[in-house]
Amino acid sequence: MFLDEKSIEVRSGKGGDGICSFHREKFVPLGGPDGGDGGRGGHVILQVNEQFSTLLDMGNARLYKAQSGQPGGAKRCTGRSAEDLIVDVPRGTIVKDAEGRILADLTEPGQKWIAARGGKGGMGNQHFATPANQAPRKCTPGEKGEKRELFLELKLMADVGLVGFPNAGKSSLVNKISSGRPKVGDYPFTTLEPVLGIVQMNGHSFVVADIPGLLEGASEGKGLGHQFLKHIERTHTLLFVINGFAENAYEQFTVLKEELKAFHPKLAKKPYVIALNKSDLGIDEAIKQFKAHKEAVIVTSAVTGDGCKELTLALDEAVPHVQKKKVGWESKSVVAGKTSDSKSGAKTAAKKSASAKTGAAKKTTASKSTGAKSGWSKKKA
Repeated sequence: MFLDEKSIEVRSGKGGDGICSFHREKFVPLGGPDGGDGGRGGHVILQVNEQFSTLLDMGNARLYKAQSGQPGGAKRCTGRSAEDLIVDVPRGTIVKDAEGRILADLTEPGQKWIAARGGKGGMGNQHFATPANQAPRKCTPGEKGEKRELFLELKLMADVGLVGFPNAGKSSLVNKISSGRPKVGDYPFTTLEPVLGIVQMNGHSFVVADIPGLLEGASEGKGLGHQFLKHIERTHTLLFVINGFAENAYEQFTVLKEELKAFHPKLAKKPYVIALNKSDLGIDEAIKQFKAHKEAVIVTSAVTGDGCKELTLALDEAVPHVQKKKVGWESKSVVAGKTSDSKSGAKTAAKKSASAKTGAAKKTTASKSTGAKSGWSKKKA
């Protein structure tokens, strides 16, 4: 099951109270105020967890409440601060308030955002001592924690987004070129939720996202695809998968572009690659249509695998290098480790040779000094 919207309530912890206390010790008259401060209440922090793929991974909990800080103690002891409550969310989560304003966009691995800040601890009576009032009985309570209603919306993080009509062969193509395994069937709307797949290249990889097929009027709410168009807003490159066996292949392409433009103008400006699928059925007429409009296409067949290699190479060129992830053991850390090892080895060898020279010099000096002493003793004798 795929879940990309969720409402939660977060409550941070209350700060601990400051206390009123006076120092009492034998032979120490009028010890004075020594009431300690209260501890800080716990924050509620949203943190990106790359192991999460949907908001469903967060579980069914709706209320996230942090603990309160402990009150202060005598002898100026500060109360223990509460631990922060970490709430894991999938990468690409947008946090909105009750009015729909965007508060945070969590897109980086391990990124944190404080959803509710814990209350400060109260002050003990030690802070209120003055020359005029040396025994104050005043202390302050801890601040209350924050309480917020938040709306979480997930937009998948992918490099390439697949767009096409139902039964164009998008899911079959994803199965062929990536590690994604969307459901495949011979009926419309086989894909009911977005599916991510990783395409492995030589030394790096990139991510493709398959969304349910679009219909004409999807931007107005027709079909299922309009619910998931937001998931391709973050992609860098679009892959239009066109059924080349259809009579109106080029018309399908123009309709898809218009739907994207109607949903969000920026989608129509993204770089794209066109895959003319189902070449095993004979699609010469469709190829002529795209050539007549000077649109470059890659002829593919998800059944036979023809053109899939050319397609992955074209997508690899379209995706910026900075977005690709390096894979394999040949990483910079290993190379750097080898380099540092060689440097450390060279340094060790240099130190050993220097210590050897120092030892030889010491021996020579010692032998000379011994010889000089023996000669003096003979003369004296």
